[in-house]
Amino acid sequence: MCGIVGAIAQRDVVPHLIDGLKRLEYRGYDSAGVAVLGQGIERVRRVGRVAEMEAAARETGLSGRLGIGHTRWATHGGVTEPNAHPHVSGGIAVVHNGIIENHDAQRQRLKSLGYQFTSQTDTEVIAHLVEHYARDSEDLFAAVSRAVRELTGAYAIAVMSEAEPDVLICARMGCPLLIGYGEGEQFVASDVSAVIAATRRVSFLEEGDVAALRCDGVQIHDRSGQPVERPVHLSEVSLASLELGPYSHFMQKEIHEQPKALADTIEQVLEQGFSPALFGAEAASLLGKVEGVQILACGTSYYAASVARYWIEQIARLPCQVEIASEYRYRDAVALPNQLVVTISQSGETLDTMEALKHAQQLGHDLTLSICNVRESAIPRASRLVFYTRAGAEIGVASTKAFTTQLAALFTLAATLAKLRGHLSAEVEANYLDDLRKLPGSVQHALNLEPQVKAWAELFSTRQHALFLGRGVHYPIALEGALKLKEITYIHAEAYPAGELKHGPLALVDEQMPVVVIAPNDSLLEKVHSNMQEVRARGGELFVFADLDSHFGESDGLHVIRTPRHVGVLSPVVHTIPVQLLAYHTALARGTDVDKPRNLAKAVTVE
Repeated sequence: MCGIVGAIAQRDVVPHLIDGLKRLEYRGYDSAGVAVLGQGIERVRRVGRVAEMEAAARETGLSGRLGIGHTRWATHGGVTEPNAHPHVSGGIAVVHNGIIENHDAQRQRLKSLGYQFTSQTDTEVIAHLVEHYARDSEDLFAAVSRAVRELTGAYAIAVMSEAEPDVLICARMGCPLLIGYGEGEQFVASDVSAVIAATRRVSFLEEGDVAALRCDGVQIHDRSGQPVERPVHLSEVSLASLELGPYSHFMQKEIHEQPKALADTIEQVLEQGFSPALFGAEAASLLGKVEGVQILACGTSYYAASVARYWIEQIARLPCQVEIASEYRYRDAVALPNQLVVTISQSGETLDTMEALKHAQQLGHDLTLSICNVRESAIPRASRLVFYTRAGAEIGVASTKAFTTQLAALFTLAATLAKLRGHLSAEVEANYLDDLRKLPGSVQHALNLEPQVKAWAELFSTRQHALFLGRGVHYPIALEGALKLKEITYIHAEAYPAGELKHGPLALVDEQMPVVVIAPNDSLLEKVHSNMQEVRARGGELFVFADLDSHFGESDGLHVIRTPRHVGVLSPVVHTIPVQLLAYHTALARGTDVDKPRNLAKAVTVE
């Protein structure tokens, strides 16, 4: 969950390193550092944001043609400057993303060899280990190759040495790392956003790869030590998508980008209908065999999966299980024949989800599908089928447009499975496609409610707790609303199926406990209304997101915002918008850091 950038060029690379770290800051912002090869290794590190480190680098006049940089999200050791990267051993400097599981054993071994440790991090082990092997290896590439064979866990690293000023070495296992190819200069980063200002030509390192970057080219060896070539792709990420533009925060920008993100994601669906070809060349034969669905995901993606369970069982008439990826991989699951395993990850690099996919494959699951927003990332490459959402770059730590585009993708999967199984008539398919076609407009209508939601946020900003209620397919939207409020406002929030209120949570309700209710005009509306009465009878204050055609009237202790007229099966997507806006504006009112909430980072590549 940290960010890595490195460069070797015939020009000063410090501006590129700092610009790259700014674009990677969403991956970690406890501390930042840069090291370059000048008069030996010159290093600047600071606790806090990249801007603080940038100011220090400017004061020292830092410059060099070979350098590495890092923005940290603390795992081993506190947020202190000695724990900040890069770490140095002798003439070796290292930056690292991931977790080295055998760092304690390696630390004891290296101490016995005379190495002194100045940090609490697992990363310093790597620096000393590379320096140890560099003493009797032919070059830095060989030393790094030997060192990584000693590591257990997940890592992406970039390494440079005073002894070899013409080469930058990098390696990966379990954490994302890519190479950017320039004209007479090369780059390494954990995300394409860090190199896009310099080049659009990138390749993604595979598990176990070790690469040497020189100004005139790149050499890659696979985990067996054999030279390999990795495909070079032209990145579709644009610089404009990485800039704030007229918005105050990336979260605000990304909430308002949802109509376009949804339109882009469903464009191919509207062109082809619910065709298996949307999921890959062999999808027709593979999806036609499916007898059940298992979805594995984490965080917000897990709530998207929870919505999909209702759709898949209702529309495709297939049993569907949804499981948190980090739990699935550690239990003795039973592999069912012809069960489709679906993994969902915005980044395509979420470690728990990647490991859950590997676990499923080890159990014998061959039917695998990835829903992802990043092309050529690890999870799609490991899956037989893939559906790419087209949300564009998402910088805010709290996911917004990635979530709603995942919902669109999952609805497409449910309808496609239904069509293959003969449960989707031509008339229903046409209706569903029409619903999708109207969806971006409905989301825009929901965005127009922002002034009303902002007024609610002023009331929420003084509270310390909140309850969210929903029923049926909208219960996961209540969960998502509670998560968003927790993530960026630090208000404790819980979500429950509304029918469960009387089985315990009702004890929490008083005049200080705001209760948010997702109340669309569907078959469960009257049930939800009864649950609302239970809250009012205990003095609770209700904040209800209802449809335009619902018959809720405001009264003392009952506030109502009406979303667009009920949009049928896609209602969860539309009802997501106001809960996102509520969290965003409550965070503004409380003065928290919307895009970079405490203790969290965007890309979760550690366990």
